[in-house]
Amino acid sequence: MSKNKSASGQVRIISGQWRSRKLPIHDLEGLRPTTDRVRETLFNWLSSDISGARVLDCFAGSGALSLEALSRYASYARICELQSNAAKQLKQNLVTLKCDNADVINGDSLVTLKQGLDSTKEKGFDIVFVDPPFRKGLANPTLALLAEKNWLNENALIYLETESDITDLEIPADWVELKQKSAGQVSYRLFQYQID
Repeated sequence: MSKNKSASGQVRIISGQWRSRKLPIHDLEGLRPTTDRVRETLFNWLSSDISGARVLDCFAGSGALSLEALSRYASYARICELQSNAAKQLKQNLVTLKCDNADVINGDSLVTLKQGLDSTKEKGFDIVFVDPPFRKGLANPTLALLAEKNWLNENALIYLETESDITDLEIPADWVELKQKSAGQVSYRLFQYQID
């Protein structure tokens, strides 16, 4: 997996309260920020759902997706990132933006997801971003844990970005695919958790 050199150490927020702000990102191995074009498509899909939403970003990397959601008035974001330098930069970027309605968790997303959500103490999430590093087999266990461990509010939207040649996705039975597109080596989909 190659690094995205076009990012040149910055991520640009497309729209919302921080529109056109450019924030520094670490050029870490495997960091593959979602391109502006894909992000624009995604947030067009989410446009009527993002304001006031609780957002979970499972593999934040540059934080492009969660920062874009917060810029567009998501009420809260929990941002998970394994690499400590990237997590530190995300925390700094939140300070720069004077954003106090987000938490950065520096750790393994699967470990965090396995702990589950105590629904008596905390609300679930309305929008979840799943954009794991490619070729590491992380998509299916992430989707399974989201479905099994009370992370999702009813009608939650789940965005999944994977390599386009992946053939073994295991989508939970109560998730309905709403949108699907491909751009080069990337495939991206939007699902909704629907309780019968």
